[in-house]
Amino acid sequence: MVLLLAAGAYAYWSAVAAAPMRLPQNSIMVLAPYRYNGTWVFDDERVGLVREPFVAGVPEMIDVLVADIPDADKGFRLTFSAKPFPDYEKKLTRTRSDGVGNYYRLDDPTIEGPPMEGWICPALFKYYDAAPAELYVRADPSRS
Repeated sequence: MVLLLAAGAYAYWSAVAAAPMRLPQNSIMVLAPYRYNGTWVFDDERVGLVREPFVAGVPEMIDVLVADIPDADKGFRLTFSAKPFPDYEKKLTRTRSDGVGNYYRLDDPTIEGPPMEGWICPALFKYYDAAPAELYVRADPSRS
């Protein structure tokens, strides 16, 4: 009997430890992107990401977000949520999926020309079970 209980406890804790970590979907989350090898990347040890790159249009969106932040290349604070939060700066709207990642459009009427669009890779699913219809973002100087 003790052996069965021990085996059951081991199986349960093994499954918990192996389960992918997902953060609550209603959370406001914070990353600290920085430039590495010419593009924006971020680390998030909570979900196992190191130098995860932003690609395909998203670096240009980040450039817009950090235009007024001195030394942003060395790092800045990116706050994001699937729900509006106080003082968010920009809204990204999901336009489509390619079966792997999702495309988002930067809703910003102050930018001349066609709307900016970028692809957010599957790392998004480290934070959300499904791609949110909208993402709300804010960039601030790093506090370090």
